[in-house]
Amino acid sequence: MTRAVVIGATGQIGRVAVGALARDGWEVAAVSRGGERDARWPRDVRVVRADREDDAALSAAVGEGCDDLVDTVAFDAGHARQLTALAGRVGSAVVVSSVSVYEDDEGRNFDTQSEPDGFPHYPVPLTEAQRTVEPGDASYSTRKVALERELLAAGDRLPATLLRAGAVHGPYCRTPRELYFVKRNLDGRRRRVLAYGGGSRFHPASVHTVAELIRLAAPRPGSRVLNAVDPDAPTVAEIAAAVDGVMGVETEDVLVDGEPPADTVGDTPWSVPAPVVCDMSEAERQLGYRPVGRYADHLAETVAFIEERLTGRDWREAYPKMFQAYGDLFDYAAEDAWFAAREG
Repeated sequence: MTRAVVIGATGQIGRVAVGALARDGWEVAAVSRGGERDARWPRDVRVVRADREDDAALSAAVGEGCDDLVDTVAFDAGHARQLTALAGRVGSAVVVSSVSVYEDDEGRNFDTQSEPDGFPHYPVPLTEAQRTVEPGDASYSTRKVALERELLAAGDRLPATLLRAGAVHGPYCRTPRELYFVKRNLDGRRRRVLAYGGGSRFHPASVHTVAELIRLAAPRPGSRVLNAVDPDAPTVAEIAAAVDGVMGVETEDVLVDGEPPADTVGDTPWSVPAPVVCDMSEAERQLGYRPVGRYADHLAETVAFIEERLTGRDWREAYPKMFQAYGDLFDYAAEDAWFAAREG
């Protein structure tokens, strides 16, 4: 039996990855700050309480060694150095990164998107050969690149697979983009404005997709970067309709060409002026990856989790990181005012 250690085991990706590895025959140590056990894990999963920021605690969790170290929460170069310091006791690593590291050929990236024409215009589909932002401490994206560079440079000591995940969805997500449509449906909003003609595409990545890539990469050590997204990249209108279908409601889409017509009107967490659609050929070639489900196949569990979390709570309390990232997603007064002006 081979041994795996999963850091961030009770996060949205970690929960599924632990179960996938355990069912695949790995002896798994599930590491998290709370030391919780997911009820869906096999009984032989060993739960370890440790804060990954504590070098000594993480070292103790690895113990005498493991064949693969899975890190779902690594964030920057410091975390990469923390992992490479364990190289003598770790056979290989699988680390979750992000598609936000990419930069287009004009130097536009997710950090410049608030500037005029600052949103990146990537080739479709986007491959791992696309250039990335420069590493540094300035932003989430630059820190993820620093993480990647540090690990790739240490590939002779610790082979690491970097998984560039898209818009991750699934239960336990702290920033679920689906919240926008779920809450509107719960609030009885039966008309919605969608900017860019409802055609925005921001490639989703199910926790099951990422976990499958982790499962495949763990026994295949290598120093590489791979995209990690679902087999389909539905438009924002298609995502909204899929959420409606799960919740059993019907909603009228009011499609607006171009940018949102007013502040907080028509601007969903999925709304982007140019498509972000990734290619999965490398994962197929290097890992033998095959899709484990399309976006809609795993949507019901996401919707159910959001509904349960919202019960009896203000959405900003239930999902504070969404409020921090997007502001007031549910300014119905502004939307009603826009409709009234439009209809004269």
